[in-house]
Amino acid sequence: MTDFAKIVDNYLAAWNEGDDEARAKLVSEVFAANATYTDPLAEVAGHEGITALIGAARGQFPGLVFSSGGPVDQHHDIARFTWHLGPEGAAEPLVIGFDVAKVDAEGRIVTVFGFLDKVPQG
Repeated sequence: MTDFAKIVDNYLAAWNEGDDEARAKLVSEVFAANATYTDPLAEVAGHEGITALIGAARGQFPGLVFSSGGPVDQHHDIARFTWHLGPEGAAEPLVIGFDVAKVDAEGRIVTVFGFLDKVPQG
């Protein structure tokens, strides 16, 4: 049985990694080589595309951290989960998102569909 909670933890760790080289390593461990990521603001593929997207998001929101927004819901090879983005330890996140991820037999993410439920105005 796939441990989706661990996969999501590793996924969020990749989004929180500030070092470019360490982030690229995490992405290569968490995502399959041909993985895709799609949300309302981006559509990328492969380790390089995903690593660059995460770097750009970190640049847009310096000092903020991604955290789990609750339990992971899963069935078969698919999981859905909510995440928060805000100052570490903050009671109210600035951004709230909802992702659906599909994994391969090795437990690496092959597809992410992301949705933004709450975004800052302006």
